[in-house]
Amino acid sequence: MTQSLYAQAELRHPDDVMRLSRMGAMFPSRLSFLRSLTRQLIADESQVSRMHWDMNSDGFGTAVYTLTLGGHSYSLFAISQALDADMRTDRVIAEAWDAAFVLYDGVPDASEIARLSQSAPLQEAGRFTCKDLCLSRANKSVRLFDQIVTALRNSTDLPMGMIQDIGYLMRTTAVYGNGKFGIADRREIEARPGLQGPFMAEMLTVWLIRTFTHDLVEHVGGGALPESVKRQLGIGNSTGLGMAPFLVSHPLLLHSWMVCRETALARVRVAVIEADAAAQLITLSRRAAQHLLEWNIPDPRHQARIVTLRAEWAALTHGLSVESLMAQGALDAVIARSEADSRDLQELTVSWMLEPFGDLVDGLTECMANPNEPVLDAAMSCAELSDILAAHCGYATGVDFTIPDASDQFWYVSEAKLEPRIGKRHSEPGADRESPLDITRKIHGLAQELPGHSGPIWQFLSQFPQHRLAVQRVQALARNPYSEIRDNLVDGDMAPIDMLRCKLSFFGASKFDPKSQLWTRITLAQGAPLASDLAAGTARDDWWLPVSAP
Repeated sequence: MTQSLYAQAELRHPDDVMRLSRMGAMFPSRLSFLRSLTRQLIADESQVSRMHWDMNSDGFGTAVYTLTLGGHSYSLFAISQALDADMRTDRVIAEAWDAAFVLYDGVPDASEIARLSQSAPLQEAGRFTCKDLCLSRANKSVRLFDQIVTALRNSTDLPMGMIQDIGYLMRTTAVYGNGKFGIADRREIEARPGLQGPFMAEMLTVWLIRTFTHDLVEHVGGGALPESVKRQLGIGNSTGLGMAPFLVSHPLLLHSWMVCRETALARVRVAVIEADAAAQLITLSRRAAQHLLEWNIPDPRHQARIVTLRAEWAALTHGLSVESLMAQGALDAVIARSEADSRDLQELTVSWMLEPFGDLVDGLTECMANPNEPVLDAAMSCAELSDILAAHCGYATGVDFTIPDASDQFWYVSEAKLEPRIGKRHSEPGADRESPLDITRKIHGLAQELPGHSGPIWQFLSQFPQHRLAVQRVQALARNPYSEIRDNLVDGDMAPIDMLRCKLSFFGASKFDPKSQLWTRITLAQGAPLASDLAAGTARDDWWLPVSAP
């Protein structure tokens, strides 16, 4: 990033920010990719057309939705099919789903619809082309879907309590992009207006799937849902270990995401706040309180965190007024007060504070794409590398890896599904096939080996080639201090759920519902503008932490 033209406070230190305990407390914000996408759709005055609809009375068949964004047409192909209850699972081992989807580059003709009808339900086993940009599949929330269908057919009250508790009609179990299973590589679209940001094609897929689920339940139920209810119905998602290694494997991209968020916070801390922005913060503080009340999950440990956060949020926002927030230094003072309590409160406060300052924050989304990877500087001296280790890597060099628990876990890729998994190093086989995600341990090993060596680093690596990856990562830290998770990812107590929550918060996910330390359910696009809002010109980028309709 270039030098900021905006006044800003000092950024929070990476040793504090890049801890799993903080990353696992992050909330969606106006920097999240779904929020960025909806702003693009609104600015571009995009319109959604249902170009094809061939559904029987039970809601099984095909559909195509098309819109134009940045001068290009994109279409969501959807196929819905009957599924036996015993085949409906969120696990990656599933081989059939209630629905499958492809984001298509352009508008598919009849022959392409026929091809997609054959391949999309097969997912990994299908055959795809460079016209296919994203691939997804989803299962119904059967209880809610059936209850709404019954209410529409009988003209009875909608199950509003269930709508509030569940929040979606379908739950995706994967949204694939970037060349997976033969679909188009990201480079085919990364320069196109509207899709330059990270995961924009995937977010567009999710948003269009949401539109399809609304139409499907209305078609089967034979009635229309109120638009306020449709806004409340987002898209569910089940995410597991497959997503966690991404943040480790793309360190410079992670830095870009995190430094943009930290820069946004630093700008807001010293911002001059006008009355309308202060009033918006007051309104949003009440919305956040309501959102927390409506966020209830089965897991007792995470539910206890939510209960604690409710009390902390009430205490933090008690007595706030437009006048008090407009006082000099008031925003920084509120942020400082949050730091006395949980990291959940601190990170909720960060997301809240960014909301009224689109003029300071939104432009940062243009800096969040980063295709680069660490490159070895072979000419760097061993002394300079030692200095970087001392300045940035205390979190790694201070770990005692002679303690078995410090390396108790290992990452590997399963043969069956080519998905990341975690094993127990001291009690399970497979550590000989370990994936190189133990960056902290590798940096620690480098720091142990480097003392006593001099000259350029290539000479050191010619003797100790096993340290090449660690050298690259350490060198990258000098200019990209948010590029590394500053925790030990093979420690016995390491919880992958923290990495999942960090990445999903950047997607725009809310209502995290962890099912273990390895996977979680979430809600996407709840509260987001509808296709009908775009058509009417009434769409607004105001859906942070959505709450139930009054």
